[in-house]
Amino acid sequence: MPNRKPDPKHEDVEAAEAAQEAAAEAAEKSAEAEPVEPEAKEEKEKEEVEDDATRAARLETEVAGLRDQLLRALAEAENQRRRSQREREEAVRYAAAPVLRDLLAVADNLQRALESVPEGAAERNGAIKTLLEGVQLTERELQAVFERHGIVKLDPMGERLNPHHHEAMFEVPDPAQPSGTIVQVVQPGYVLHDRLLRPARVAVAKGGPTAGPAGGQGEDARTAANDDQAGEAPASNGAERGSRADPES
Repeated sequence: MPNRKPDPKHEDVEAAEAAQEAAAEAAEKSAEAEPVEPEAKEEKEKEEVEDDATRAARLETEVAGLRDQLLRALAEAENQRRRSQREREEAVRYAAAPVLRDLLAVADNLQRALESVPEGAAERNGAIKTLLEGVQLTERELQAVFERHGIVKLDPMGERLNPHHHEAMFEVPDPAQPSGTIVQVVQPGYVLHDRLLRPARVAVAKGGPTAGPAGGQGEDARTAANDDQAGEAPASNGAERGSRADPES
């Protein structure tokens, strides 16, 4: 019987199977020889837990940052909305300010016309009386229109000078009045709601005691007033003596 030659392919398959079996046996022996220690397993689980905690903390930090950005954006949007609303309201409220400011000259001219009529002329002349009554009616109607639109007339006679509402034109020596007191109104002022249209032009007293704060005078102001009056007494007495001496001369 003739000898058959060995099949190379069959030999390769058998060698591969033998190698796999040997590798499996080696793995089993290695697993049996080196069992996993409990401490190493616990450390591995602990590391996984720490990784999860770190990741959770990072996510919480990111969420907190995004929340803060959202709240800031909402607050900025609300501030912008309120600012825009306030600007619209002010634009509507003071839209007529330029026209009303020009009408102040009309009110001044009507007041000058009333003041230019000599005293007693209306009683002596019927035409002047009728004209005066017409101008007075027009002036009162104009002031009523001003009041309906929120315009208030400033007539600060006897008040303390307020640089925000008054414009001092000159000083009047008057020891009887505290310094800074308005003793003459040259031109009245006007206020539209809470905005100044025109300051009142006034004359203020000079030479009297210093005016205290609004609503009363403090102890320092009263002391200064007494000192001023004491210092001015000799001058005033001399003036009185001089005035009495004039008629005799």
